[in-house]
Amino acid sequence: MIRLAIFEDNALLREQLMLFLNNVNQDIQCVGGWENCLQVEKIMDFHKPDVVLMDIDMPEANGFFGLKYITQNQPQVPVIMLTVFEDDQHVFESICLGAKGYLLKKSSPEKIIESIKDVLEGGSPMSPFIARKVLESFSAMKALPNEDYNLTNREKDILRSLVNGNSYKMTAAALSISINTVRQYIRKVYEKLQVNSMNEAVAKAIKQNIV
Repeated sequence: MIRLAIFEDNALLREQLMLFLNNVNQDIQCVGGWENCLQVEKIMDFHKPDVVLMDIDMPEANGFFGLKYITQNQPQVPVIMLTVFEDDQHVFESICLGAKGYLLKKSSPEKIIESIKDVLEGGSPMSPFIARKVLESFSAMKALPNEDYNLTNREKDILRSLVNGNSYKMTAAALSISINTVRQYIRKVYEKLQVNSMNEAVAKAIKQNIV
């Protein structure tokens, strides 16, 4: 059972999310919903969620406040931003502070459920629009010298799929391999690129034109 905490100041949306996730998906249990991050330390310590859905614009203590606390004190708990903001500043500040995913509130309930499960498998779920924005921003940067780090063709296929914003499940389906096989390749990619997370691997792949 995946324990989920939701930080969202819109009471109606918060209740709708909790009701939907608790009643529609038996793999997810919402441990609670809060209108801001004032009590984030107590909430995290008491409820011990596995994943957090985090709004950005909340009164008194916003989503960046909560994200920063969780990243610094409980880095094993992935945080997915769920927000209306589509601009570069909010997207990249979230990534820099340690967010493992970035979804827009117009995302379908099915996408939110998929993202919650995907992030626990090491993925970095993003709304398609946000994924394109990240790719375009990195592409606009001056690329470092091209280097392939001795990646095999299959490892490049896996990395390319993840750079395009696909989940482990989607990557496995596209390449006709199992999710476990995808994970095995990803571990090898991490070792060769000398990175520790999906965000680092994707950023390095884009900056250095690896795929």
